[in-house]
Amino acid sequence: MTHDDDAPPAMTPRTRRIVLWLLIPAVVLTALGMALLWPSGDDRPADGGGVIEVAGRVEAVTPADCPEGELPEGAACGTVTVLLTDEDRRVETDIPSGPGAVTVAPGDDVVLLHLTESFTGREYTISDHQRGTELWLLGAAVALAVIAFGRWRGLRALAGLAVTFAVLLIFVVPAILDGRPPLLVAVVGAAAIMLTVLYLTHGITLATTVAVAGTLIALTITALLSALATRVVHLNGVADEATSFLSIAQSDVNMQGLLLAGIVIGALGVLDDVTVTQAETVRELAVANPGYGFRQLYGAATRVGRAHIASVVNTIVLAYAGASLPLMLLFAVGDTPVSRLLTGQPIAEELVRSGVGTLGLIAAVPITTALAAFLTRRSTPVSRTEEARPAPPGDDQPWMAFIDDPR
Repeated sequence: MTHDDDAPPAMTPRTRRIVLWLLIPAVVLTALGMALLWPSGDDRPADGGGVIEVAGRVEAVTPADCPEGELPEGAACGTVTVLLTDEDRRVETDIPSGPGAVTVAPGDDVVLLHLTESFTGREYTISDHQRGTELWLLGAAVALAVIAFGRWRGLRALAGLAVTFAVLLIFVVPAILDGRPPLLVAVVGAAAIMLTVLYLTHGITLATTVAVAGTLIALTITALLSALATRVVHLNGVADEATSFLSIAQSDVNMQGLLLAGIVIGALGVLDDVTVTQAETVRELAVANPGYGFRQLYGAATRVGRAHIASVVNTIVLAYAGASLPLMLLFAVGDTPVSRLLTGQPIAEELVRSGVGTLGLIAAVPITTALAAFLTRRSTPVSRTEEARPAPPGDDQPWMAFIDDPR
């Protein structure tokens, strides 16, 4: 094996003890929380509204003149012949028309809705394109790029991404649908994701453990602030068609709690970036400047954190603004006053997400930096030269320094 430039210094017995004192309680509490909140697994009644999705391939598109005066200008009329791939039979349906309608051509793979009751007399209607192949190719290209650049760490990052999706799809979503408190489910699920992904990606090191502790504290602060903000601003979690439909279809889901859960999970993705950066910054400063004490380490790393926060805050706001851009344009077209635009529930939700997420990030920097500076000094042995010694050649997996170090 080749030497990994990202491998951390070998840990001393004192450092190992600190890691275990922080890691074991976090793992035990997270596992206990998941056990208590785990969905029952009972089948939930599904209401598809009499609609069944089927796959098909367009064989022919036959345009026709629209009846004069019956449809808006620019509407498409005619028929589409589609081969149902699962049933090996052909059906005819109308050319998709209306706002957001898909454009189809011969050879396109499409998704059709099989309507048990239809006002148009058509048994099938085209609803969307099939995108599975294209998305798999895009995912493969991204994975190859990550592995080519990040090597083993990139591969571990992809494994962490798989863990994230697994926790969300197997635990978080089913638990919320099962009636568990959404905010508590989100906090426990976020802790499970963070513990697995951070250690899988960065290895079992003191810096990673400090990042985990800082992220857990910042997540708790974010959850409390989001609960307070949604109550003060009077947000109920029902702000658009999707949440309105969900509140009707799944009446036992706490929509305000679902909003809080979304804020917590959304904040996690940025928090772990900030906390890992701060913990690694302190570690590098301690190795480069063995004479630095707590105050010097904290001061120097905090200056790095301020620069990082300044850019990340803008990233958060732009991300939420981009997601809300269609809604903002809709309000602008309707000549809605700016004051009403910003205080309406849809935009107010995004403002609360941005504000609470920013406060959580700001809290994460001093907390993580202080923990890292304190524990780094506590874990430094008498011979700092030995602590700073690089990992043995061939140790290209960070956690092996924790498991196999003979000291």
